[in-house]
Amino acid sequence: MATISIKGVQKSYGTFTALHGIDLEIADQEFLVLLGASGCGKTTLLRIVAGLNSPSRGSVKIGGNEVTHLPPRSRGISMVFQNYAVFPHLTVFENIAFGLRMQKLEKAEVERRVRRCAGLMHIEGLLERYSGQLSGGQRQRVAVARALAMEPSVLLMDEPLSNLDALLRLEMRAELKSVLQESRTTTVYVTHDQVEAMSLADRIAVMHGGHIVQVATPIEVYRNPATRFVGGFIGSPPMNFLPAEAVEGGWQVAGKRYEGPRADGLEFGIRPEDLEPAEAGFAGEVRVIEPLGAHQLVTMNVAGQLFRAVLDSDRRVSLGETLTLAPRPDRVRWFDTASGLAVAA
Repeated sequence: MATISIKGVQKSYGTFTALHGIDLEIADQEFLVLLGASGCGKTTLLRIVAGLNSPSRGSVKIGGNEVTHLPPRSRGISMVFQNYAVFPHLTVFENIAFGLRMQKLEKAEVERRVRRCAGLMHIEGLLERYSGQLSGGQRQRVAVARALAMEPSVLLMDEPLSNLDALLRLEMRAELKSVLQESRTTTVYVTHDQVEAMSLADRIAVMHGGHIVQVATPIEVYRNPATRFVGGFIGSPPMNFLPAEAVEGGWQVAGKRYEGPRADGLEFGIRPEDLEPAEAGFAGEVRVIEPLGAHQLVTMNVAGQLFRAVLDSDRRVSLGETLTLAPRPDRVRWFDTASGLAVAA
């Protein structure tokens, strides 16, 4: 059982606190993504799980065993770094076999594991090449194969695809998901790329300012953000927000009345793809039109604010025209203006 239990983990550097009492439970064989912008603490948390950093407070357990003060080699983990960390003076075979030979495994076992993991990552034809002869995508495959060959109880990955171009990232995402589903290895994956997080994760832990602000499945995080930050961070383009004015029996939003939840102050949220052209709704002048193939991203001015909508590319829209859009009622979300927390309708 390769569960991970993180309890009250805090990390401070002098007067700066990078992590504020993190609590997180990761199930056996789960693929969990730590998602957030640069500086939110996600890599710091990953390095604490790996044993590369020590927490100022709190504890880490792997498989029920206390590992907070154990070195990385004693934790049953493997790690894949952003910069690949492939040894340039070794062949692909020797790179994948490096950790196995350090463990003094028998030659036949080393051979078996290397060839199995090379096959999983589709690099079996590259085993005799040196890293200087490989593309970035091939070097990343070598790094993943080397980590898997150790047969770790936990695989940790720190932005492993960020140095690849868009097409390679797409290809590697699909391969990673397939390989890790087959290996059934508990995985913690750090990224700032929400598309990676949404496509790979069983659950996403969204981090902000050293806190975990929501842990849920990708679709739950997307459809029901726990905070305004999550709504604005997840989604491309992100959620639209408009101020809500309290009126008798409800709320006024950009001239449209809603029966929102009872609260002292609210903000209205709707995703750009949850808007439909209508006779009544939010009216605004079209400022920018961005063709996206099957869809187009239209940016409008609604109530003095930028407001985005994703529309079918067949819909004719012109710059300067006044477009009226109605939100899907079941997709409207409300947020407390003071705390930023979601408020149930």
